[in-house]
Amino acid sequence: MIESWIAMATVTGTLLRRCSRLSAAAAPLSTSARALGGGGLPTVVERHGNRMVIGYGFNGEPNYIDRVDYPIPAVRFKEDNAQIKVLREKERGDWKKLTKEEVQELYRATFCRSFAEMQAPTGEWKLVLGGTMLACSIAVWIYLFMKVFVYEKLPDTITNPEKVEAQVQRMIDLRMNPVQGIASEWDYEKGQWKN
Repeated sequence: MIESWIAMATVTGTLLRRCSRLSAAAAPLSTSARALGGGGLPTVVERHGNRMVIGYGFNGEPNYIDRVDYPIPAVRFKEDNAQIKVLREKERGDWKKLTKEEVQELYRATFCRSFAEMQAPTGEWKLVLGGTMLACSIAVWIYLFMKVFVYEKLPDTITNPEKVEAQVQRMIDLRMNPVQGIASEWDYEKGQWKN
């Protein structure tokens, strides 16, 4: 008994030391630590590289996310390479001079998916329906297994109508449950069921 308590205390002490190391490592990531002169959060450049920050962002964070309800992410999807930089210079001029392929390349540099791609059906319903059908079939097989191999046959006092009738007559003779049960439905003076 004492050995198990000692082992548990040792494990608990080890976990507490690991948690304190983790919380100490996570402390510089909090904004209060940054305000106190700690390491602080990683900068936008550290998180996004050379991708251009173009807006406020969802929940005020400069991050990229494809959302229908928040259509303009704060960070461009791709970093600017030489080809995209040329297109960005070209886009500052007349857009009629841009070809369809150049406009699409500019779009794909800023966004990962279009609205049609975001709203396209994913086919997830097939997985859900398949899982549901699999669970139902497993339940049916378990029921059949239990019915055939585990449970015994019902006794003849339940399946034989003559024995069931004899049991009911015995309950009436013993006046079982006279307030709301079977004896309350029997008229003992007339010897028949009440209407």
